[in-house]
Amino acid sequence: MSTLLDYKCPACNGRLEFDSASQKLKCPFCDSEYALSDFEGRDEKALDPGEAALSISWDTAGIDSFSGEEASQLTVFVCDSCGGEIVTDRTTGATSCPFCDSPVVVPRAFEGGLRPDSVIPFRLDKAAAKQAFSKHLQGKKLLPRVFRTQNHIDEIKGVYIPFWLFDCDVKADITYRATKEEEWKEDGFDCVDTSYFDVQRQGSISFAGVPVCGSTKVSPEMMESLEPYGMDEAQPFKSAYLAGYMADRYDIPLDSSLPRATARVKRSTEDAFASTLKDYRTKEATETSLDVTNARARYALFPVWLLNTTWRGNRYTFAMNGQTGKFVGDLPEDKSIASRWFWGLGHGLAAVIYVVSQVAYYL
Repeated sequence: MSTLLDYKCPACNGRLEFDSASQKLKCPFCDSEYALSDFEGRDEKALDPGEAALSISWDTAGIDSFSGEEASQLTVFVCDSCGGEIVTDRTTGATSCPFCDSPVVVPRAFEGGLRPDSVIPFRLDKAAAKQAFSKHLQGKKLLPRVFRTQNHIDEIKGVYIPFWLFDCDVKADITYRATKEEEWKEDGFDCVDTSYFDVQRQGSISFAGVPVCGSTKVSPEMMESLEPYGMDEAQPFKSAYLAGYMADRYDIPLDSSLPRATARVKRSTEDAFASTLKDYRTKEATETSLDVTNARARYALFPVWLLNTTWRGNRYTFAMNGQTGKFVGDLPEDKSIASRWFWGLGHGLAAVIYVVSQVAYYL
């Protein structure tokens, strides 16, 4: 695995890795363990408090940049196949892209980049990701054989995915078109009487940490399906959390994430207010007015296990929430298996019909 920064074991000089079970840095060579606080001075020394804050359209939120000293220890591997940029330490000579498995061997200097405010550490290791993948395949009778073998399991990679987090307070005025229905039977017919209502709701609601994926290499729908993340476990960013993992570099600017954040806030507000309409059969928001205040943005890294594999020229991506274990991913169907299963079922039914007909004949 690639690392963001190279942390050396004081006992044997081996490369330390962040252990999700103990939440400490652990040496795989001598099994020594160290608290993250043992290396705290390294991050603080690298920070430059004079870096300019980032201005956003909602409000102003301070997001630090990597200082020159910290950036000098980083390099970026660029994938020619998917354009992915993987941030690693400068000692890494070669690796593979966690998004499409293509080899990436041409590093370039790390320049610029915002420093995350927080990181949710991995709670689950690769063994848990393998187990979740195997469970995901259970009961899938039409699954191609390549997905049932173990030849791709070891290619599961732990990646910290960049997210923009949005906090805000919302005052809302929403009008819903709602319906009530009355059903009865009359002269053998099923009758339904539908009544329509315009229902208004006003109120306030607050949001904290609305996530929007900051990477184009992964599907935003897939990342949203891995939610929720427990923000109570988010820690102030320390590069030691990334030891033994990869970190994706954000390529969706903060300003470009605002429309999706706004859409999520709007949809969540409408759903929350709609939940108060208890006595209606259906409800749909027709007019929504939102007044957003106290808005700010933050930058965070979320833990994700990724597995990519190909079948008949198509690439399939699976993902697991590295904190909760939630697993998602689409699976293909092998039409040849489906065909054999169909014809086997057909022949089996034909045999049963034949036996039944013979029995009936002799009876």
